[in-house]
Amino acid sequence: MPTSSPEPRTAAPLAADLRLSISKLLRRLREQAGPNDLTTAQKSVLLRLDRDGPATVSALARAESVRPQSMRVTVAALEKMKAIHGKPDPNDGRQTLVDLTPGFRKALNANRAAKEDWLSQAIAAQLSPEEQRVLAAAVPLLQRLAEF
Repeated sequence: MPTSSPEPRTAAPLAADLRLSISKLLRRLREQAGPNDLTTAQKSVLLRLDRDGPATVSALARAESVRPQSMRVTVAALEKMKAIHGKPDPNDGRQTLVDLTPGFRKALNANRAAKEDWLSQAIAAQLSPEEQRVLAAAVPLLQRLAEF
């Protein structure tokens, strides 16, 4: 934990520079994946299912802080795209668990691999070994900011 707050004159320009740099980097990473027709809500659900495993529509709605009706619309669209599928909950047959389809999981992993490959090549080509060490040291700081 930091012991004191940085000067506002220092933090504000740093925040602006960081936002612009991260935005540009994210755009470049998205370019590596090709066209993407998913909404933000759909991406969020897919990433949650990938990270946390199968879930009911109501559990997804709670986790995403949306109404169950809205989540049903999102889930239906993802099912239509064959990104997810439903199966009976082994603990409660009245419930349906949704999960990523094997084909979508494979595409998701390939998408991530393409982005990480591009970023790895960019780091190796653009940053000196010392700059790579500085970047590695900054990763935990970026993670802390992301979790704030």
